Amino acid sequence: MSRSLIVIDVQNDFADPKGSLYCAGGENVAKGVNQLAASGEYDLIVATQDWHPSNHVSFASVHKGKKPFETIALNYGAQTLWTDHCIAESWGAEFYPALDTFRFNFIVRKGANPKIDSYSAFVENDKITRTGLERLFNGGYDLDFAGIATDVCVYNSAIDALKLGNRVRVITDACAGVTNDGAKKAIEALKNAGGSTAMIAEVLRGK
Repeated sequence: MSRSLIVIDVQNDFADPKGSLYCAGGENVAKGVNQLAASGEYDLIVATQDWHPSNHVSFASVHKGKKPFETIALNYGAQTLWTDHCIAESWGAEFYPALDTFRFNFIVRKGANPKIDSYSAFVENDKITRTGLERLFNGGYDLDFAGIATDVCVYNSAIDALKLGNRVRVITDACAGVTNDGAKKAIEALKNAGGSTAMIAEVLRGK
């Protein structure tokens, strides 16, 4: 395959303004992803989907006295606490309706273990538990990333893809971040790690 697109977590809780962990501009991400997916530039399109149990360790609601965006220590390291989001089989976990899911070759669900959070499409936050996607992209592939959130799951997925020896781009105008500052820092860190960025228009021109 020449180039693949990995679409990260374009789900209602992140993309819809009514979502429990809405990221500003998330409702516009689907349009950009659809343009990329329809461009003919990709041999394979993979999507990820956060898929949490209701008692997930990353939810502030399961830790007495804790609030969203606080940090706790778990056996695998620091863990940011979030509002309850993307609970399996719920509206929030569904793909955003404007997303052309029929273009996806397959879907990877992550974060189903109640004791481990999972930002990356390749490995969960314990850095041990694999999703299986690394078997497909285990070095030497050209991978483009789009989706939500730039500074969390998109970033971690792109970094892990680089560690596997792939060539990585993040399509920045087909993403949305938790915060603008966080997204900027994530893109800077990605570039420092050897990744690159592009715009939708550049992909459509075959660059």
